[in-house]
Order: sequence, then structure tokens, then C-alpha cells
Amino acid sequence: MGLWILFLAFMFIGGTAAIIYLVTRFHRFSFIRNIPNKFVSWFVACIPVLLMASVAFYEMYTMIVIMLHCALFFILSDVILAIWRRASGKSPKSEGRYWGGVAALAATALFMTGAWFAAYHISRTYYEFNTVKNVGDIRVAMFADSHLGVTLSGERFAEQMERIDAENADVVIICGDFVDDDANRHDMEVACAALGRMKTPVYYVYGNHDRGYYDYREFTGYELAECLKANGVTILQDSSELIDGRFYLVGREDRSRDRDTVEELLSPLDHSRYIISCDHQPGEFDIEASCGADLVLSGHTHGGHVWPSGYFAYWNGTNDGIWGLYDHGDTHCIVTSGISGWAIPFKTGTYSEYVIIDIHGK
Repeated sequence: MGLWILFLAFMFIGGTAAIIYLVTRFHRFSFIRNIPNKFVSWFVACIPVLLMASVAFYEMYTMIVIMLHCALFFILSDVILAIWRRASGKSPKSEGRYWGGVAALAATALFMTGAWFAAYHISRTYYEFNTVKNVGDIRVAMFADSHLGVTLSGERFAEQMERIDAENADVVIICGDFVDDDANRHDMEVACAALGRMKTPVYYVYGNHDRGYYDYREFTGYELAECLKANGVTILQDSSELIDGRFYLVGREDRSRDRDTVEELLSPLDHSRYIISCDHQPGEFDIEASCGADLVLSGHTHGGHVWPSGYFAYWNGTNDGIWGLYDHGDTHCIVTSGISGWAIPFKTGTYSEYVIIDIHGK
């Protein structure tokens, strides 16, 4: 909760500072600054900022992210221009400020377009591991953080499930945050139906958003669970299942709820089998390794989502990883960047993905 408050405070303070800075920076354009009526000139300087602020009618966080990046590119252009002037010994000219501002706007547009593409385009990430256990070959498909309604409608989610189903995995694992408070019933039901059409068995563990934080959503956590189960999805909630007599899937309750310990979940299992532990939030890798998990799968971080915000929980030890592979002894821990992300349809420090894992045993 403390990190969440800090994040909201940062977004509010940063967004306010960006608005003030951008208004003053737009006012430095000579064709605006030279308007005789100062009230009119400042009003004109506010217009592009108001246009960016209008994004708040779509999504407040998106507006703040756009403004922060625009302000940062303006600052960067001013710094580069100041360094060039000092190095060349030339005095400041309004034309330089003008073209510096144009460059900042162009850079913002290009960067945010790339960030939009990184969020919407879903890549395939592949891992391959060997094990001494006599389990044959295992293929696992995994994704997390679909957060239906941000970059994935129910129909677009269904298209991605066709991609994943074509991978011919032994299991598909949804590692939490299938939905959030802003998901609508239509997308949820269409997405669940898509899972029901998959020929690959689908397993699901809860994330911190799935059951909702508030009461305004069009469906309850119970209705979500019933819709998943009606479409053949197995929910693993502090429980495990032995698949084909060769490997276990262990699904943990989310860290935001009361839950069993890793030892309570793993100690009763036959450790001659391959053990895959699924935990939405990547917070206990060392314990998972010491208790005998062979593979740990997590999401939650969105791979950092908007750089560098996602790194704070890693730096203070709340999360054990941000994105990618983290080996703890013989235990492989994978944190996916997510097939989508929460609230903000941009990714500036990562890209959206689903994960395919091949495990080769004896």
C-alpha cells in the first residue's frame, strides 16, 4: 500500500509539474510569446497542453504519461541546445528554441508511438531448460496480466489464444490479472469462451486485480470464477495438480490474500516429478528454490511497464524480479512482462509477450 501511495503521489506531482512546465515552454515559441496581448499569448500557450490533457477523458494515467514524456523531451532538447551554444560560443536565438521545441514534439510523438506498439504488439518469448528428472519433454505456454479492456478486447484476446493454442503445449497457464476493475462483462465472457475453445488444458491462478478492489465492475469475482470453470479452466488456488503423471502445477493464492506457505504446498509432493510453481507476484524465489520448485512462473510487474516506475518494488525488495529469467540455484524463475498491462496502453521499458517453455528431461 505504501508503494501504491508513493506511485500516486509521484504521478500527481509529476503530472502537475509537467503541465506547468509545458505551458511555460510552449510560451517560449516566438510566434506565441510575441502576441501583444499577454493574456492571449498565455492562453494560446495553454491550448496544446489542454489538448494533451483532454486524453484524461479517456484515461487519466495515460494523459500523465504523455505529458511527463513530452516535458522530458523538451528538457532534453533545451539541454542539448544549451550545450551546443556553449560549445559553439553562439548567443541564444529564438529560432533555436523554436526548432528545439519542434524536435521535442516530434521525439515525443515517435517515442509514444513506439511505446504504443510495444504494448499492443505481442511477442513470443522462448525458454528452454534441461532437467535430470525422468519426465520426458514438457512444453508450457504461459501468460499473465491480460487486464482485459486496456490493449486486449475480448475478441483480440481470442485471436491471441489461437496463436498460443497452435504452440501445441501440454498446458496453458494464466498467471494472474486476467481482468481488473475496469474490465467489462462482455470482454470477460468472450475471453473465457476463447479459453474454452482451446484444445490445450488451461490453468489459472489469481492475481491481485482479478477479484476487484471496488464495487463498480459489471461482474463479481465469483462470477469470474464460475465463467472460467464453465469454460473448462482449472483454477489453482493454494492447490496443485499432477499432469500426465510427470509434472506438478502448483497454483498459489495471490500475495495480497491470506495463503499457504510454499513449504505447505510443496512438501507433500513427489519431488521425483518436475514441479512448476505459479505465483502472480514474484516475491519468494529463494523460498521456492529451497522447497524444491524446479520452475517458478510469475507476472505482475508488466516488465517495468513505464520506465522506471516498475523498478521501485524491485529495488526495495518487494519483488524478486522485473522481467526475464532469474536463476536461484537449480530453480528457474521467470517473470513475464505480460500479454498486456494495467490502465496505460503504452510500454516504455518492455514489450508485451506470451511465454513458451520447453523442458527436456530423461
